Amino acid sequence: MSKARLFDLFLFFASLAIAFGPAHVVVLDDTYIKALVLYTVFSSFYFQLRIVTRSGNSTIDYAISYTSSFGIFAGPLGTFLFETVYRFIVFLYKKKTKTADPGEFLDTFYNIGSFTLGGSAAYYLYTLLHPWAERFPLGYWLLFLLVVCVTTILSSTFLVITFALSGDIKTRKEALNLMFKSRNLLDFSKVALTNALLLRLLQMEKWEMLIALFLLNYIVSLSFYSKSQSAQHKFERDKFEQMAYRDFLTGTYNRDHMDKMMKELNQSGEYIGIVVADIDRFKKINDSYNHAVGDRVIVHFAGTLTKHLQEEDILFRSGGEEFTLFLRDKSFEECHAQIQGILDAIHGNSVTAEFEDQNINVAYSASFGLYYYRADPGQKNSMEKGYVYADQLLLESKKLGRNRLSYRNDLCP
Repeated sequence: MSKARLFDLFLFFASLAIAFGPAHVVVLDDTYIKALVLYTVFSSFYFQLRIVTRSGNSTIDYAISYTSSFGIFAGPLGTFLFETVYRFIVFLYKKKTKTADPGEFLDTFYNIGSFTLGGSAAYYLYTLLHPWAERFPLGYWLLFLLVVCVTTILSSTFLVITFALSGDIKTRKEALNLMFKSRNLLDFSKVALTNALLLRLLQMEKWEMLIALFLLNYIVSLSFYSKSQSAQHKFERDKFEQMAYRDFLTGTYNRDHMDKMMKELNQSGEYIGIVVADIDRFKKINDSYNHAVGDRVIVHFAGTLTKHLQEEDILFRSGGEEFTLFLRDKSFEECHAQIQGILDAIHGNSVTAEFEDQNINVAYSASFGLYYYRADPGQKNSMEKGYVYADQLLLESKKLGRNRLSYRNDLCP
């Protein structure tokens, strides 16, 4: 058995020893039974709203916990009985829904031990400090905040130890992040306020108000959970759409997105410089080396173009070694200067690539065609036609000897 599993069992047997110690044995009366049933039912419901993250092969489960209030109310043995019932309900649910991890059974003993020890710590700390806390304004509530902070840090310490023993945490930084950065003061305050109210209602045996508070917390949590799920789904949809419009090799926008943007910009009324750029003699690079070297040249060219983009400009990979730029809301002179800056950046530069087990430097050049006009819905020209004109200007640059810019300003008579 691994060291981590031995530690998990140690926590369980430690909680067992404290629970069945000579002091603070729970009284199994009607009040306790009612509290046990209520806490078990609502904790089981809250389990569905848990936030789960993974560290290596282990799962960190940030379920909503009411162990502090129950631990103070019921003592170590009462907490142990509650955690045993609740954690095995969770275990059976996971087995039934086939969501259980391979080591879920032993994880259940870890959870029983860890949370029972946390609840017992809350009981002893509250019992020790409550007489003094009652003397100060808001002392009861501040005491609960302290109790929640201490029990949460204790629980996180147990996690850090078991993760370190299993090899899922290897550095001190990872341990500190798990202990302190995963939670904040707002989280502590929320748990402390809720548990403090629950304990007051338990002590007064206000069962209707207790149920109402549980329901209120559940509804609020469910609302936030639903919104977070919607936000996550939107993020995933946006990410998927972004991937659909991105070129895999260079990370620039692809031809599909270019066609989409053309339709949008047709009605914009903007002054636009449409630039079509192409790597000169690219086939010769592929033939002289290989496609991997050719890809390095494409990526380097895309990076150079990206560095010279301004805020509103858009870059697309419109073909194999061909890229298209939409230079937006600037004068013709500014567009011309921007492309000239790209030509200067490429000139005399080279790409480092691996070829036949050695690093080589590959020099290349590029040709550009710039068509400048205003995207006015009332004009006969469109973005699609502008792209054709820019492509023709690119061919003109090729005919004139490459490594140059050919241009046309449609706003000049």
